[in-house]
Amino acid sequence: MAPAGKALGFYQEANEWFCNAGLPSDITVVIDGVKFHLHKFPLSSRCGKIEKLIEEAQKTDQDSHTITLENIPGGPTTFLIIAKFCYGVRVELTPRNIVIIFCVADYLEMYENYGDDNLLPRAENYFHKYVLKNWKDCMVALQSCENILSQADNLQIVNKCLNAISMMACTDPSLFGWPMMMYGRLQSPNGSILWNGINTGARIRSLELEWWFEDISYLSVPLFERLVKTMEARGLRPEKLTGAIMYYTRKHLHGLGRWQSGQNTKIKSIASFSMKPAIVDQRVLLETIVKLLPDKKGKSFCRFLLGLLRVALILGVNDNCQDSLERKIGMQLEYATLDGVLIPTYSDYDTLYNTDCVERIINYFLMDEEKVGVLSPRSIVSEGSTSSVPLRKVSKIVDSYMAEVACDVNLKPEKMRSLAEILPESARSLDDGLYRALDVYFKAHPWLSEQEKEQLCHVINCQKLSIEACAHASQNNSLPLRVALQVLFFEQLQLRTALANVADDENAPSGPSTAGQIVQRDGWVTIVRENHVMRINMERLRARVVELEQEFNKMKEEMKRVSRTHNVLEPSRFLSRTFGKCKLLLDSSSVKEDVVESVGPATPRGSVDQPRPSHHSKQR
Repeated sequence: MAPAGKALGFYQEANEWFCNAGLPSDITVVIDGVKFHLHKFPLSSRCGKIEKLIEEAQKTDQDSHTITLENIPGGPTTFLIIAKFCYGVRVELTPRNIVIIFCVADYLEMYENYGDDNLLPRAENYFHKYVLKNWKDCMVALQSCENILSQADNLQIVNKCLNAISMMACTDPSLFGWPMMMYGRLQSPNGSILWNGINTGARIRSLELEWWFEDISYLSVPLFERLVKTMEARGLRPEKLTGAIMYYTRKHLHGLGRWQSGQNTKIKSIASFSMKPAIVDQRVLLETIVKLLPDKKGKSFCRFLLGLLRVALILGVNDNCQDSLERKIGMQLEYATLDGVLIPTYSDYDTLYNTDCVERIINYFLMDEEKVGVLSPRSIVSEGSTSSVPLRKVSKIVDSYMAEVACDVNLKPEKMRSLAEILPESARSLDDGLYRALDVYFKAHPWLSEQEKEQLCHVINCQKLSIEACAHASQNNSLPLRVALQVLFFEQLQLRTALANVADDENAPSGPSTAGQIVQRDGWVTIVRENHVMRINMERLRARVVELEQEFNKMKEEMKRVSRTHNVLEPSRFLSRTFGKCKLLLDSSSVKEDVVESVGPATPRGSVDQPRPSHHSKQR
């Protein structure tokens, strides 16, 4: 029969546990309805809490053979490990069970004064010596804190894990071998991966800046939030922090990938192989992420925020979260795209797109512009004031957005006018975008009255329409007649002004003018100058044609003179040849003259000419 201190093992019968130590049980420990039939001496010699409970029961004449442990971390499963340790069974500490054993040992007061090498100092030594110095073990231990978060916080376990992870993430991994130390013998001295002892030459991917993104994505939302705040306090660079938040959100927030240009690249990690995927509440996640996001600007970040806003509208987050998202988007609206701001309506509204949300975003953008001093208040904006580069970009986005939503038959004229008037007058150098949006709206809403059309057309400054827009507007049947006549009037006025400006520019340098005025008349001045150049080219072409006509007349006179000379010489040549063939008896002097005359002035052309019968018959 083995003594009580030398337990051979534990076995379970139904909902009860027994120890085959060879002695009858003298104490029963009840935990969550599970009974452990054990012995007082092994337990009281290691656990201060159990010893105190036994002593209190004896003082009050209560049954000291049965004690109940309430709210013990880990429940019956963890207490079984504690019981085995008290009976001398070897307990293996691992990164996965170290936190729960640490908390239970503290709960049961297993201090050094209750035995040498007691469980609490042993767990504490293992935690500080091994867990906090290894990325993988620290991540596994941190994730195991989720079920006993309050007890782990009281022992500062969570804070120590967060600080250790933040330090390793903020430190250059090449300096201390993080996280290459996790590979153990799979790594050669020069940092490459070994396969069967052979150097493959392949480097471990952990040297990348985002090598820890995948590992921390396995944490729950509360732990991830605390880790991000700890990293931020340690001075982690904002771009890395933002990248980690975006990676975590894209992995756990369903539906966000539809609005992103690309998917997350799967990052190889070691700690994730030993961790369990986190169970995340979508609405809690989104509201937490919005609070963690830093004030950052960029195209990819703006697209990410617009995707978050779409999901937020679907999930129905609280007003503070939605307002914060709209403010962050408004701060960088110049980086948005048309597809990004075309936010559908997810409620019972009649319109296809959520124009109210976009209108609030634009207002936040204007407020941010006023804060930085680039944009003056709308009440004092003048026509000649210049606009900032972001404001000009936003004006193009708004014009394109209006042209898209104008096809919605349920969009009211009041909302269309509100969108058209939301930006200041100085935001647009030309009103072509406004004209195009209204043209689409008029064609999609043919039932509008002339008065409603005229009210909408009041937002267009006819003096800021380009030549192409004026030409189109003058022939557009959708526009009210009064507006079309007004466009024609300003078109003539702009042409007259442009002609005067061209003359002034050629005679003397003009005085200083604002950028708005220059842009306003630029198209008209250009067309006038092009007409002037065309007129000069036509004059040159006409002069060249006259020169060619004169040369042609000279060539014609020369050809006539040559033709007359040829006609005079031709009869004498035919007479000499004809008399030669007929062998007539003529005077020798005459013959000599004829021979001399026929041979002397003969030409190659004359030598091949044939005698004409008509001339010969006349001589005869």
